[in-house]
Amino acid sequence: MTATAPRKKVASRKKVVVFDYGFGNIRSAERALAHVGADVEITRDYDTAMNADGLLVPGVGAFAACMQGLKDARGDWIVGRRLSGGRPVMGICVGMQILFGRGIEHGVETEGLDEWPGTVGPLKADVVPHMGWNTVDAPEGSRLFAGLPADARYYFVHSYAVHDWELETGNPHITAPKVTWATHGERFVAAVENGPLWATQFHPEKSGDAGAQLLSNWIETL
Repeated sequence: MTATAPRKKVASRKKVVVFDYGFGNIRSAERALAHVGADVEITRDYDTAMNADGLLVPGVGAFAACMQGLKDARGDWIVGRRLSGGRPVMGICVGMQILFGRGIEHGVETEGLDEWPGTVGPLKADVVPHMGWNTVDAPEGSRLFAGLPADARYYFVHSYAVHDWELETGNPHITAPKVTWATHGERFVAAVENGPLWATQFHPEKSGDAGAQLLSNWIETL
């Protein structure tokens, strides 16, 4: 009788939904997540989005338009329900901005999801939009940027940003969010890690090897 080699254990792939509400680089996000080992589906189906290991909310364009598109697809409800149950959600670019309390564009104020207090406003810089590669200042102990060098560069495309971090826990027993900053003309929030809710102002799916490592770090937490 010929001995057979033992079967190699295969780790289960995490199921990630890229939420399709009409805004964002969904195909680029899908490819990037698949590249780092996730089982990815693009959908706006409620049950599929609710039951996934991770939900990624992309976003490009105007704050108000993204918020309306998200509401039309019941994405605001899905994000809130997932977070209330401790289920991971990640926002990218305008998908991060709409997580804040409000956005002001061209003098028009729009309510956001208000998961974090704060205002998304015009980026004050000599050159706008902020388009291209930039470094970030990540906090010590960041899981999102684990294994990445301090001089790693990420791809940004935006004209608006959050300039002040306003959330204060005031409770020593609650882990404070980890906030990453970047500078283009002025300092702004580049990423946030807050329990099950993570977000980046830059595009990890367009950020080469550094972006792939960052997405892999997120997948490992699911």
